[in-house]
Parts: sequence; structure tokens; C-alpha cells
Amino acid sequence: MKEVVSRRLTEVLSPRLGSKRRAVLGRLVDRVAEPIEVSVVVPIFDEEDNVAALIGELTRALEGTGRTYEIVCVDDGSKDDSYARLAKAQASDARIKVIQFRRNFGQTAAFAAGFDFAAGEWVITIDADLQNDPADIAKMLQKAEEGYDIVSGWRVKRKDALLLRKFPSKVANYLIGKVTGVGIHDYGCSLKVYHRDVAKNVKLYGELHRFVPAVAASLGVRVAELPVNHRARTAGESKYGGLAKTLSRTAKVFLDLLTVRFLLSFATRPIHIFGGLGLAASTFGLGLGAYLAIMKVLYGATLADRPLLLLAVLLVIVGVQFITMGLLGELVVRTYHESQGKSIYAVRAVLDDSGSRNAEPRDADHGDSGPTDVEEARDAERRDGP
Repeated sequence: MKEVVSRRLTEVLSPRLGSKRRAVLGRLVDRVAEPIEVSVVVPIFDEEDNVAALIGELTRALEGTGRTYEIVCVDDGSKDDSYARLAKAQASDARIKVIQFRRNFGQTAAFAAGFDFAAGEWVITIDADLQNDPADIAKMLQKAEEGYDIVSGWRVKRKDALLLRKFPSKVANYLIGKVTGVGIHDYGCSLKVYHRDVAKNVKLYGELHRFVPAVAASLGVRVAELPVNHRARTAGESKYGGLAKTLSRTAKVFLDLLTVRFLLSFATRPIHIFGGLGLAASTFGLGLGAYLAIMKVLYGATLADRPLLLLAVLLVIVGVQFITMGLLGELVVRTYHESQGKSIYAVRAVLDDSGSRNAEPRDADHGDSGPTDVEEARDAERRDGP
């Protein structure tokens, strides 16, 4: 079927197009005839010394899998020569995509952009510092095809500083596993394999890229972990060095963990947490008030100079405020889901009289990620005429 579509497109459109439009059509025909199986997303920030080696290792590793692939490089506002070297690599290999940010938006934004532009059935993320080994991609893909939606790398023998990198990471991984219920040993490893349904439907904000397995697992996604090779950095400078950056990153991880816990448990029912706190505070305040009333009526106690009276009033007021926040949160949640057609559930497959089939994700397209080849050919024909 794909070959028929490709041949028909070429026969109908090619005679009417100029050379530039034929090139666009050529890319379209190639994409229709040979769909991309694997997309590798690489966030890059000031890694000019690693670009050439990274592209070389990725190309060799991906060609060894025998699958069609693309490499999506996201230049996160680099100030060095990274973008120029990426552009040079892209000019010699059409399987490379380069997205350049206007400024540094951070690793999470770079992953989000890579997910938007990725076209493969499997989306792989990897760091640009060459500490992740591209040779592990093949076995991770094999693991994913055993029925897993996410395969996360586990840097068993990590080549990083003990106090500034490995120890904080172990503590963070332990806390994340306990809070989210997804027991992955190494949330911080960027080498991960995602099925397209996951990559296209998990929205990333802030610095939540490391929590994708936990968030996705709450939707019934199957997650696996595989030991991978980890290498020492040989070129460039680490973006996480120094005590100050370590402490800052640890604080951010803790705050992000609170956010993830809230999203996993109360994103669609905020009244349960705010209302619960409000009821607890109001009940305690009313209890104190009843106690003070009994002391006043039965024993004639003086209440004006007792701090318990102020505490009782404060607790009741705070309780009412918490309940009000919960009600407002319910309105916001309903507005969010109903105005945008967001679903509160996730479907893996549908079984009906036509047989079992995979469920199509609602947001599986690229959105506003840019014009497609079809749009480019159509626009070119509209400008120049038949």
C-alpha cells in the first residue's frame, strides 16, 4: 500500500513541480515509503567538542539495529560552536534533524521539543556528553519489544563523583521510588526508550523529565529497567559540577517530587486534599472552641487573655479557606478537561467486532511543531502555480 501511494504521488505531482518542490516531494515519498522506526532525541548545550563523536557513535549504533532512524538534535541555546557543527552534520546526512532554541530553556524543554519533532515508533533520549553509550540502544529496543512502553537505563557502575553526584542521586532515587511507587534505581539516567504513544502524550513542564516513568506508570504504562554502560566525560564541561549546583538541583528535585505526588494523587480531585486539610483544621478549631465554651460556662474561666481562643478562630478560618481552595481547584480541573477535550483515562487497546487494535492517542500528532513535507509541497505549488 505504501509503495502504491508513493508511486501515485510521484506520477501525479512530479511533472508539475520545479526542482525545489521535487526535492520536497522526494522527502515526502521517502517518508511514506519507509516510515521511521526509531527517533533519537539529543538535548545539546555547549557540547561542541562532543558533537562529531556523538553523531558518529549514534549512526554506527543505529545502523547496527537494522532499523530506519532519525537523530533529533535540540540545540538548547548553546553559546559555543555546537549549532554550526550540528548544521554541518545535518548537511551531510538527511536523517539528522536540528532544532535550535532562541535561548537556553533547559533540558526538560529540549526533551519536549524533541518529542514533538520525533516521527519514530520508538523515541530514545540520550545525553550529548557521551557518558551514555549508544551501543546500549540495541538491547534496550529489544527489551522494549518484549511488551514494555518505557525502558529506563540503570547506570550500575556510574563514573561520577561520589559526594557531589552519586550520593545525592541515590537519595533522590530512593525518595522518588517510595513516593511514586515506581521502583526504578536510576531516574536520572537520560538513556531511555519510550514508545511513541508515551512520548507524544506525556507533557513536560519545569524540570519533570526525570519523572516521566513515574507519571506514565500512573496511566498503566509498562516500565522496565536495564543496566547500561556509563563512561567518564572525556570532553567538554559538566553542567552540574560544584556544591552550589548540587544543592540547588537537590532542592529542585524535592519540589518537583511534591508536584509529581500531587499530580499522581489529586490532579483530578483537588477537593480531596484541600478539603481534607480544611475539614481537619475546622474540626480541630471547633473542638477547641467547644472546650473553651465549656470552661467559660461551667467554670467561669476568663478567655480574653487565652491564646487558645485565637488559635481556635484561626483554625476555623484556615479550614474554610482550604475548603474554598479545593472547590476552586475543582472548577479549574473541570475547565481544563472540558474546554480542551482532555480525557481523565488512558486506553491501551479496543476490542470490538473488527478485532483488537491499538487505541490511537488523542495528541499523537506534532501539534504546532512546524510545517510537514505535505504542507511544504502544497505551499510551493500555491506560490508558483501549476
